[in-house]
Amino acid sequence: MGGKAVHFGGGNIGRGFVAEKLHLAGFEVIFVDVVDSLIDQLQKTKEYTVTEIGGEGEKVNKINNYRAINSKHNEQDAIDEIAEADLVTCAVGPNILKFIAPVIGKAIDKRTASKPLAVIACENAIGATDTLAGFIKESKNTPQDRLASINDRASFANSAIDRIVPGQDPNAGLNVKIESFYEWVVDKTPFAKHGHPEISAIKWVDDLNPYIERKLFTVNTGHAAAAYYGHARGKHTIHDALSDSEINKIVHNCLAETSHLIVKKHGITTDEQKAYVDKIIKRISNPYLEDVVERVGRAPLRKLSRKERFVGPASQLAESGDKVNALLGAIEQAFAFVDVEGDDESAELSKILKSTEAKEVVTKVCGLESSHPLFSQIVPIVEKVQSNKGLK
Repeated sequence: MGGKAVHFGGGNIGRGFVAEKLHLAGFEVIFVDVVDSLIDQLQKTKEYTVTEIGGEGEKVNKINNYRAINSKHNEQDAIDEIAEADLVTCAVGPNILKFIAPVIGKAIDKRTASKPLAVIACENAIGATDTLAGFIKESKNTPQDRLASINDRASFANSAIDRIVPGQDPNAGLNVKIESFYEWVVDKTPFAKHGHPEISAIKWVDDLNPYIERKLFTVNTGHAAAAYYGHARGKHTIHDALSDSEINKIVHNCLAETSHLIVKKHGITTDEQKAYVDKIIKRISNPYLEDVVERVGRAPLRKLSRKERFVGPASQLAESGDKVNALLGAIEQAFAFVDVEGDDESAELSKILKSTEAKEVVTKVCGLESSHPLFSQIVPIVEKVQSNKGLK
């Protein structure tokens, strides 16, 4: 197709997944980031490689035809590029969306092209593009008298992404090692009037919710459960963890509970969901990914939050009276993931557990009100972790 895509976030997912697929679709990619060293490296390096790792071996793609802008120092340049682009994507982490919204908002307001800018957030979070759009539409980022016509200048589409990026070689530079399997599903309904960008890697659907929840409550739940149990038992990689028959059974039990929710809620057949679970376990068990458990388990506060991979499905199951025993076990291991070197959230979780009573921890970390049926089941788990870790 050709065209111009601006991508926020020059990390491994940005370079190794989103930019790779945009490049293969013929887009020029403009990376936007605030990390000086990363932008300098992108500006000085005209090509990097993405090595896809799968059971059938390795495939190397060369990525070029890109530029890079440091929005911390050259915000106006980023605004000008977005104003003339066809597509904006991001892979910055859900907590960073509010910081990129002002630049995107100014660019959308400046836009004069007849076709709206396509905005697609590629984050591990439900409704991430809606969240980004909400920040963009705040009065400090978009003049309120322009809100009524913003859809003439931008189309906001939620997406679900699925691809495992393992730990990278220390001297890899910009090169990225990534699993060959991927899924990138995007809601096509916002593009009904003007048409969606031509990107063959994207599966365009009318209803994204089943794909988002199936992915989050299978891939992310299983991956994180294996990581937390693996960490607790001294395993090095996810492959090592899932090679332990007991951990493997526990992870399958977690996914049996989430599968019950997915089948009941979204009308996916039991056989289809079982095949999906088997495929996911095989994927995350890939020894060639060398996926270290501490890397997968990092950011436990986010992973224990209300709509995330454990509390999200467990809360829905508890509301309908279904069992959540395996998920509660994973939640316990996630709460025990404290003071892990290099992970700020695990240090913050430790502080919270030391200074806060269990009921308040459940409200603060998990976002559950005391009347919720899951609340009373998590409180004793927190008390147990606080006691076992000597945090109270």
